[in-house]
Parts: sequence; structure tokens; C-alpha cells
Amino acid sequence: MQIRILGSGAGGGFPQWNCSCPNCKALRAGTIKATARNQSSIAVSSDGEHWALFNASPDVRAQLESFPEIHPKNKVRGTGIEAIVMFDSQIDHATGLLILREGDPLTIYCTEMVRQDLTTGFPIFNILEHFCGVKDHTIPLNGDAFIIPNIQDLEFTALPLKSKAPPYSPHRNDPHEGDNIGMIIRQISTGKTTFYAPGLGKIEAHVEQAMKDADCVLVDGTFWSDDELASVGRPLLARKIGHLPQSGKGGMIEFLDTLEKPRKILIHINNTNPILNEESEERDILTQHGIEVSYDTMNIEL
Repeated sequence: MQIRILGSGAGGGFPQWNCSCPNCKALRAGTIKATARNQSSIAVSSDGEHWALFNASPDVRAQLESFPEIHPKNKVRGTGIEAIVMFDSQIDHATGLLILREGDPLTIYCTEMVRQDLTTGFPIFNILEHFCGVKDHTIPLNGDAFIIPNIQDLEFTALPLKSKAPPYSPHRNDPHEGDNIGMIIRQISTGKTTFYAPGLGKIEAHVEQAMKDADCVLVDGTFWSDDELASVGRPLLARKIGHLPQSGKGGMIEFLDTLEKPRKILIHINNTNPILNEESEERDILTQHGIEVSYDTMNIEL
């Protein structure tokens, strides 16, 4: 199994265009040991030629340009992307679909709730019908695995996660199963599995089991602390907006410490998170706990 980190940042990327928090300011000034990050997305393959794209961030064009394995080969137009798998309908995961309009119909896998959002409150699917078109497939939420044609030797199992639909969604204040999912990616020939969840606010029993069984967990690293956004004048708590912070009682570090089997990697890192500073105390704490921080262009092989 091959995994390419196309983008490791949260919404807005790093540095965020309108932010002068300590991290963003220092990165621009060159006074911090840190790396710029695009908004989160990964690609997965078993053979290095045929890929599933997980989410489509607004940075997707630059992400794909930096990834030769997905470029057209032996013809004028083409792509190594066989399908796009949507984990939610958040703007920072869906807007990139519009950038991919110059070609054949997009094959998209998503839950019914995501499909509803992307045809009503944020009608990207409707817009794309006037350009390339969409072939959408419903992701099952009953624990059944599904396969994607031409993605050989991989199967995918979605896990519904506790979450809210995006602010624009017609059912924003009426959460439904399928608003947000995690994914078990299993290589059939080897049995190796990765659990991927860029947005994870609560570790429920079925999620805990999936993470314990996985060979690699690639999970929500948005915030270090629950009240982190207060530093930029936003009185929002991490848990309230669907992200489990790393530090504190019941945080991501405490849970990941209970896992013995998997490689542990954080993704979807907000520009305010001190772990972006590679020389910070917070980054040292992660290292001591055996937790990695993903970066753009990172390659993971299982």
C-alpha cells in the first residue's frame, strides 16, 4: 500500500493567508523551523499507477502538479486518479472538485448525506454537470467494504464519526450518520491496514477497535489544545467544532499511547498548532510518545 500526503494542513493551510499568529508570522519571516502546508488530502494506491484521491482541497492543482505519478502518461490528457473519495462536505475538502472539471466525468464516492450537501447547500455536483459531469457512488455505512474499479488489491470500509455537517448545510444543527467518516484501507494480499480520519472529534468504540487493529493510523492533528483558537481571537473550542486536541485529559496523545501496534501519524494540522514548530516543546512531546507529524509530499508504504 502506498500513501502520498498531498496536503497536511487544516482549512486555510499554513501560513493562512490572513493570519499573523506566531506560527504564520514566523514562517513568513523565516525565523521558525517549519514547513508550509497545503490543505489536507491524500492519495492511495497499491501499484503506484492507479490512485484514489481522498478529498479534493482548494490546493488540489498544486498538489497534483507536485506528484508525477498522477500525471498523464502516453496520451495528451489523462490522470492516475481513478476515483475521488469524499469524507465530508466541508469547503476545504470539496472545493477542489471544481478545479478538476477539465476532463472526463469525475468518479466520486461519498455518503448519502455528503451527496445531499453537495447538491443543495453547496451544489458542486450540479455545477460540474455543466462541465465534466459526475458519476457518484454511495459509500455504505453498515460496515461492508467496497472496492474501486482499477484500484487493485485494496478495499475500503467507512466508519461513521460523530460530527456536524458544514455551516452551510441544510441540516447543520441536525447531525446525521454519514456527515463525516473515517476509513479503513486494507490491502487484500497482505492484510495490512491504514485507518484515516482527518476530522475526529470523539473516539467511539468502533473507531477505537479500528485504530487498535491498524498497522498505521493517520488521524486528526488539528489542534494542540482545546482552547487554542482563543489565541487568534476566536472563542471556539476544538471539541465543539469536531476535533480532538492532542494535549490534556482524554486528548489524542493519551489515546494513542494505548495503541501498541500501529504507526501513529497526525494530519490536518491547523496553522495555530505549536507542533508546526519542529523545535517546539510540543513537538518534542509528540516525539517522546512515538507520534509523527505528516508533511506535504510525505510517502508512507505498508
